[in-house]
Amino acid sequence: MAVKIRLRRMGAKKAPFYRLVVADSRFPRDGAFLDEIGTYNPTTQPATFKIEEEKALAWMHKGAQPSDTVRSLFSRQGLMKRLDEEKRSRPKT
Repeated sequence: MAVKIRLRRMGAKKAPFYRLVVADSRFPRDGAFLDEIGTYNPTTQPATFKIEEEKALAWMHKGAQPSDTVRSLFSRQGLMKRLDEEKRSRPKT
């Protein structure tokens, strides 16, 4: 099963609001999901982004791949750097 971390669109027409969800890549964009890990609101000034970092890191350690947009949001928060540091410091088995 290919697991992705991606945005799920919510909100009214022309007023988008997104939830960051972990879902099977075969599920529809706004369909079923495995876990909700945060929110993103691009309409506020500045854009609001809240994430449960521990959940996101746990899913990425299990193999979940963030979408391009989510990857850029994670990079802004420093989450991708933290993931890289954790992977480098882990002992090889």
